[in-house]
Amino acid sequence: MTIKSQVNFSNLDQIARKLRKRLVKTSSSAKIPHLGSCLSCLDLLVYLYWEELSINPKDPANPDRDRFLLSKGHGAPVLFQVLAERGYYSINRLEDFGKPGSVFHEHPPKPGYIPGVEAATGSLGHGLPMALGMALAARILDKSYRCYAILGDGECNEGSIWEAAMLASGIKLSDLTVIIDFNKWQATGRSREIMTLDPLASKWESFGWHVQEINGHDFYQIKHALNNARDEKNKPSAIVANTIKGKGVSFMEDNNNWHYKTPNEQELNSAIKELEVSQ
Repeated sequence: MTIKSQVNFSNLDQIARKLRKRLVKTSSSAKIPHLGSCLSCLDLLVYLYWEELSINPKDPANPDRDRFLLSKGHGAPVLFQVLAERGYYSINRLEDFGKPGSVFHEHPPKPGYIPGVEAATGSLGHGLPMALGMALAARILDKSYRCYAILGDGECNEGSIWEAAMLASGIKLSDLTVIIDFNKWQATGRSREIMTLDPLASKWESFGWHVQEINGHDFYQIKHALNNARDEKNKPSAIVANTIKGKGVSFMEDNNNWHYKTPNEQELNSAIKELEVSQ
């Protein structure tokens, strides 16, 4: 399990575009929501799984693997696509997505059902505490693996997030990196209007974290932020990734209707046409 030294940004763009098309098609056929939330964190997941994480899809339970938790569990449809494309299982398995009895649904199941899924995270606010526990276990066991979690900005309303934030900085858990998918929306409205979220980066910094703020759709910025997080040896790292809900499809971008809405046939065709033209 190795980390690549050179990044092929063009390849990452192609992978992201391919996965966006699959996501839109799957949401339409399975009638599973949260498409906007999936599209906002897709680029972050692509970079993590193709460039950052020390993993082996053929040996998903390797004890020395890096751990990744999708704390915003409603983004599971994009995680399932990423894991399939990365080689954890056949893409054909996703044909059962959303069907009765399928393990591929709206949120990740508990470990053991889908290779590469570290935890069930349908209930918001739990992924970071679990990632913290895994990082602490690595320290206790003298392991070198790193732990990562993607949080939603609305998820930062949860008290468990800030309890974990205080503990992680207090014990200087530098092998823990949190990425906040800051798409500015949650289920019922603008994140900053529902709770006093701003200044988000300063909040994490005041809790004792090493903090960076980036464009969460720019692979170059993602690369440098994660490199900086890896270099930080005294603090856990928080990356506030400014993203766009529904990124990649113009009529979905920054439109919170796509938190629960799924594409009809006309919308599907329009989205696919737009994604193909953008290649």
